[in-house]
Amino acid sequence: MGDTGAMERCAFPAAVLLLSLVLMGATAFEVEIKDDKNATCIYAKLSVNITVQYETNTSSSKNITFPVPSDVTTNGSSCGSDGKAPLLVINFGNSQSWSLNFTRNNSTYSGSALIFTYNTNDTILFPDALRKGLISSTAMFLGPVPLNSTYKCISREVVVSENVTQIIYDVKLEAFMANGTLGKEIICDADKPSPVPSPTQPSTTASTAIPAPTSKPLDKPTMGNYTVSDASGICLLASMGLQINTSLLSEGKNIWRPFNIDPLGIKTNGTCTNQTGTLILTENRTIIEFTFALKNKNHFYLEEVNITLINGSAFSSRQNQNLSTWEASVDSSYMCHKEQQIKVSEDLFINAFDVRVQPFGVNNGTFATAEECFADSDLSFLIPIAVGAVLVFLIILVLVSYLIGRRKSRTGYESV
Repeated sequence: MGDTGAMERCAFPAAVLLLSLVLMGATAFEVEIKDDKNATCIYAKLSVNITVQYETNTSSSKNITFPVPSDVTTNGSSCGSDGKAPLLVINFGNSQSWSLNFTRNNSTYSGSALIFTYNTNDTILFPDALRKGLISSTAMFLGPVPLNSTYKCISREVVVSENVTQIIYDVKLEAFMANGTLGKEIICDADKPSPVPSPTQPSTTASTAIPAPTSKPLDKPTMGNYTVSDASGICLLASMGLQINTSLLSEGKNIWRPFNIDPLGIKTNGTCTNQTGTLILTENRTIIEFTFALKNKNHFYLEEVNITLINGSAFSSRQNQNLSTWEASVDSSYMCHKEQQIKVSEDLFINAFDVRVQPFGVNNGTFATAEECFADSDLSFLIPIAVGAVLVFLIILVLVSYLIGRRKSRTGYESV
């Protein structure tokens, strides 16, 4: 089979469930890639929402989120040939592209590389980007699927790569099609019904829905250990327990709903540069992104936190880009055992427990000497003492002023 043309068919925008913030409407694209005999070899219909983090010309970072539209082209796609793997290329917007390579063995096919290329010369999406041009980010998508079968998955899958997070859902896809027709549908595990636990066997299946409001206090979250690596090895270390607190409007009242982040279900990603370090934690319903920056070249601090909450195909994002916390020397790590609360937005907070982070200067994959937060220091007990001393001083000052004023009044009467 040789290079192909393509027949594209527009799909109607998919309905998007809204959370507490205004969400970006998602769309689906549907394409068929044909061989030189006009037989379909690749069929794809899916929805993709993409978030790109980029550096601005003011040396800060910014996130932009957008969907792959229904109006796409497939130039560059191929059914493959001897020594050349099939390739699905989706082109849209101003030189943006989403491409997926396929491989196969005697019984299955799978995706070998998912490459998203974005154009920071696009002044609509990236008006203040520091780096200009085409930038590609590679991830893995689509596990083994039996040959002559169609992969179908309504549930969303979060795919994280360098500076790019994709939410992929409503997927119907087949490569290496026989006779140009779709095969039997294979349903992804996330769409299969969860087994009903017996009375003596509690369910161990992780819920993908946002938990319901609860007034009961949660246990302290489990500690997670996270690393980010680059070509030189581990470049960022983090250890902490995380709890998300967000509010829902229920019967006219704001109800705060906490839930813990389970480190066992976390996928870790991120980037390291000379100026910033980024830690991205992804699980079924939440994406947490911490961005660290340098201050005066010899101190680091937590500059930004982004939170994405996912519920089915809908998602909402909150962020705080003006933080100045978790500060320590570049050649040290930051440590704080006390619970710390970070305000991300008016309706979302992160509670962090037993924090230790080092986004710069990691050697041999181990933490450097820790600089403790003030809350952990032995001097923290001085705060209530100092407050008490100030109050006593004020009381004495008021009392002395009263006595002096009263004495002056009495002296005035005597002179009269």
